[in-house]
Amino acid sequence: MNVDQRINFNDRRSGLYKIFLIRRRTSEGAALLSQIKNTINQKKGRPEDRRITFGTFLLQGKRKSRRSMASPGLDKAKLIWSVWNLRAAILISLFAQMLLIFIGRLRKREGHKLVIASIWIAYLLADWIAIFAIGLISNGQNNDLSEVSRVNDDVAAFWAPFLLLHLGGPDDITAFSLEDNELWIRHLFSLIIKVVVVVVVLSKSIPNEFTIPTVLILLVGTFKYAERTRARYLACMRQFKSSILPKPNAGPNYAQLMEKYTVREAAEFPVEIEIINVEYQNVSDRMPNQNGDDHGKPLVDDKDKYELCVLENAYVFFKIFRGLIVDYMFGPQDRDRSRKFFMERYPKDAFRVLEVELSFIYDTFYTKMAVVHKNVMWYVFRLICSVLIVVCLVLFATHPRDELQIDPFDVILTYILLLGAFFLDSLAWGKLIFSDWTIVLIENSNARGKLSFGKKAVLEKFSLGKLSYRWSNAIGQHNLISLCLNQRWKWIDKIAGTIGLKEFLDEIQYKKNIAIEDNITEIIFKDLKLKALNAKTREDVKRICSARGNSALSNRYPEILSSVSEKVEYDESLLLWHIATDLCYTSRPESNNANRKFCKEISDYMLDLLVMRPAMMSTVAGIGQIRVQDTVEEAKRFFSNWKSELFSPVSKGMDLDSEKHNEACKRLLSVNTVVKPIEVKGDRSKSVLFDACMLAKELLRLEGSIWEIMSQVWVELLCYAACHLPANAHVYQLSEGGELITFVWLLMAHFGLGEQFRIEAGTARAKIIVGNSS
Repeated sequence: MNVDQRINFNDRRSGLYKIFLIRRRTSEGAALLSQIKNTINQKKGRPEDRRITFGTFLLQGKRKSRRSMASPGLDKAKLIWSVWNLRAAILISLFAQMLLIFIGRLRKREGHKLVIASIWIAYLLADWIAIFAIGLISNGQNNDLSEVSRVNDDVAAFWAPFLLLHLGGPDDITAFSLEDNELWIRHLFSLIIKVVVVVVVLSKSIPNEFTIPTVLILLVGTFKYAERTRARYLACMRQFKSSILPKPNAGPNYAQLMEKYTVREAAEFPVEIEIINVEYQNVSDRMPNQNGDDHGKPLVDDKDKYELCVLENAYVFFKIFRGLIVDYMFGPQDRDRSRKFFMERYPKDAFRVLEVELSFIYDTFYTKMAVVHKNVMWYVFRLICSVLIVVCLVLFATHPRDELQIDPFDVILTYILLLGAFFLDSLAWGKLIFSDWTIVLIENSNARGKLSFGKKAVLEKFSLGKLSYRWSNAIGQHNLISLCLNQRWKWIDKIAGTIGLKEFLDEIQYKKNIAIEDNITEIIFKDLKLKALNAKTREDVKRICSARGNSALSNRYPEILSSVSEKVEYDESLLLWHIATDLCYTSRPESNNANRKFCKEISDYMLDLLVMRPAMMSTVAGIGQIRVQDTVEEAKRFFSNWKSELFSPVSKGMDLDSEKHNEACKRLLSVNTVVKPIEVKGDRSKSVLFDACMLAKELLRLEGSIWEIMSQVWVELLCYAACHLPANAHVYQLSEGGELITFVWLLMAHFGLGEQFRIEAGTARAKIIVGNSS
């Protein structure tokens, strides 16, 4: 570019010395100085420019140089920023996509706060940096930038569509939360604006040496971004509910039928209306075993086809029971089919089907899978996009660049973008082909005559490897007594509370996760199966769903029954039984008792939900947070009366001393609780610490093993919360590793234990017959 084109001689602030300062130490310095001299000599003939001489220019340059030396670090930082801002943003955007495609799906199997926070940061960064880079490209076009920092306009315009491709995101994470789906209209406007900006960037660069590959990548990027927006649209609750509604059914033509009836009756022909009743038999009436002790039967005889059978059944029930999320009402046929299937299964097989079914629900709300598999043509569109990426790579590689004056690093960066797009697309294809959705589609392809090519190979590949867990397969453990014995220093809590990190620290320090063993799922499954067998009417179902331990205790233990009565709030019952279970657990060691271990683990799990998931439990917890904090304060005051060295704050990560915990439980049980705490304290405090001690003493007085009856109470407390939490709370937890309570919610629905079923209504079918003349 000619020096005369770059310099305004009437503006001293943008004089020649600016370029001179940048170029004076380069190999082009001599040639540039010569060009400056010639330019000045040519302009000396014009009166307005006679005052500008090369000497004046040098003087100005020296003055500017002295001013620059005052802040050399700042000038250097500005220069580095001007050179690397766009290039770094492009690389970071590509890196964020690479990161998301590998870790985006981890939150389906991992609920740790650090993992979720890392994915959240990557998710936000991926969108923000791509938008920032598009703005830099648009702002940098046709600006008078130095040759050092300037990116060739044709190359910059070629980079812009790649950022649209990045904004399309990986298939594994289209939304971080359900709220993202509800804001789909905002994302649609964002899509339109960004596409318009990229088109403007392309139009301003015309004539462009890379017009064809730029247009092709623009088409691919627009499709990917639109695909993500459509995934959010289909996952918003309103559209999701509309998508699962059955086709309109007007039923028999009543008006036409009655018209014929009236005509025949007026003509004095014999006419008769006959109603045919269809008897509906409940599945529990056909089950031979009525005590729930039968062990079930295998899901499939051929072990090699086990995973495929799990997948097929899970998909069938997903298509039926996804309506639970939007409070859809189910008919008796759906209830009967589901009950029959699950009552005949082993607990392990039943929970495996539930796991895959919940995986389909997760994919529907948080990934692109529901969009891609909604129509087979979407596979064709994706294949076209893949071909276009390869075509762009070939076009750029074969295009002559000797006369374009493109920085060698920018050429390398463009290749990185093209190869990165190809790699991400290939990885997406691999995940798509071996996804649950594709396997189901291929398995059912014979009936539709689609995607038969390669079906055998894909299915064999799928069946060879045992499917990995689709959720964390763990439950959180939170113990109130342990919490009181291991308090942090108050100044740490004060600082953490000020910056909003107290709950985050609590979860890291006080919560631990344990793997779910078979005995937990077996006890829950057996108990729910027995309840389902006894649920013959709608009133039975309501009674089971409203039970909070009172059904298990019945009228056998009146002293204990009061702790789970309807007069006691749910969160109070839960906290009472949590502390009582902990006290009984340390007082009655029975190492081989499965119910004892079950009670302890579910007790700590339910407290974890109450304390660490207050938003999820808000519909059943009431004033749970207040009750917990009051109980903790009373326990801390009680324990502080002991030797201070035993209860000094422990450092983060230190394991709790079991002997100290056992001693604390013994001290609590040693307190005289003849007088009820409420008679002494009144209602000023919501603490239930010593009420729980009274409950524990009543339990310990029972003859024989108390753990079976306690396990039944805990199953009812778990089931009560599961069926009374809003459905979207369960769906939300799927994005944070999943929760056992969500499995219980879905299992109860499959056993017909819920208010979403019509049991008696609709179990008969009527047929109107108009009699002919005799």
